[in-house]
Amino acid sequence: MLLLLLFGVVATAQAAPARTVLVLGDSLSAAHNIATEQGWVHLLEVRLGKMVPPWAVVNASISGETSLSGRNRLPALLAKYRPGVVVIELGANDGLQGLPLDPLRDNLAAMVDAAQAAHARVLLLGIELPVNYGPQYRDGLRAVYADLAKQKHAALLPFLLDGVALNPALMQDDGLHPTAAGEPRVLENVWGVLQPLLNG
Repeated sequence: MLLLLLFGVVATAQAAPARTVLVLGDSLSAAHNIATEQGWVHLLEVRLGKMVPPWAVVNASISGETSLSGRNRLPALLAKYRPGVVVIELGANDGLQGLPLDPLRDNLAAMVDAAQAAHARVLLLGIELPVNYGPQYRDGLRAVYADLAKQKHAALLPFLLDGVALNPALMQDDGLHPTAAGEPRVLENVWGVLQPLLNG
């Protein structure tokens, strides 16, 4: 009887799903032009792996990803990994292409809805565009993230690259992606908003 009870405890522990953070993003989360282990998502994975109990991190980010392609991929990712937290870092490529903001808003809203329907907490990571895109479009992009976070009760980091984007020493020559030296700061930006979701 004791062996059966012990076996049941072990089996339950093995069957318990790992706590998982799913990151769905573009090149800003895919360690563009630097080693994977230098990117902020890998740095997050290392940090969360030291928690008790640990959290796993699934980085589903793809360079060039748009909000539409992310929207199309998310349902399968939710079904496969069943994350407790979903971090959505998409919209930069929509913005850089000058795409209309209404479809971006719809795509982000659909992703938030899908994640929340799967019982995951959601963190939106916003992005800023270069000044040559004009104040109207740039302000509109900011409003997409802010309005969605408020309407959907999702957490929000308004600007992923805050404290990094305007520092040439932390940015690659393209002016769009952080260097390895900038990635720890990016992680700290994310961590300040993500940490409460892990304890929620």
